[in-house]
Amino acid sequence: MTSPTPSAEPVYADRTFRSPAGIVGGVLLLLLIFWIGGDAAIRGDGRVRWLAVAGMLTSVPLVVAFTLRPVVLANDRRIRIRNPFRTITMPWTEVADLRAGYSSELFTEGGAKYQLWAVPVSLRQRKKAARQQSRRSLDDPYDRTSVQADVRDTKARMASADQTMADLRELVERAKTGAGASSAAADATKPSVSVRWAYEVIAPAVVGAVLLVVLFAAG
Repeated sequence: MTSPTPSAEPVYADRTFRSPAGIVGGVLLLLLIFWIGGDAAIRGDGRVRWLAVAGMLTSVPLVVAFTLRPVVLANDRRIRIRNPFRTITMPWTEVADLRAGYSSELFTEGGAKYQLWAVPVSLRQRKKAARQQSRRSLDDPYDRTSVQADVRDTKARMASADQTMADLRELVERAKTGAGASSAAADATKPSVSVRWAYEVIAPAVVGAVLLVVLFAAG
């Protein structure tokens, strides 16, 4: 009896980065849409029912796309960015830079730029973190803490978007140095950047929008 051949490609656990506030907001919006739209679809008369159905068909996929769908999945080999209408997958060797200005962005070696919708930047959080850092420097003007403790403390006091980007930069550096060399070599023969459109989100939203236009045009 022959034993099953093990998979040539090892399994890497993904780290998940997403916006808790976006998820909560999306769930609340969906509940509101189903409450108002469902009531109109059940109790409405004639054209009102069709308008309610078309409205829900248009709005629900869009709310899901912009609140529940965005996520960043990262492991030692690659990053997968799931944005509202696209999913981008690439190995770390293709990542040139990660920046968080007014939005979180990834730049590839080829010059392309992709926004990370799952990592929203909060200027309010950033200002709060800056105030905490300033207060800490006043409490410890001679920097008596250890280097490792200082690094951990600094990272913990960052805004959530800056913390996430720092974690992703660590994965990039690890992949481009010795720790990720073998994984990078294994991915050398694979497509560098893969982009897939989310037709499961786009199609129902377009159908609902067309139905709304037809209903309004019909008067």
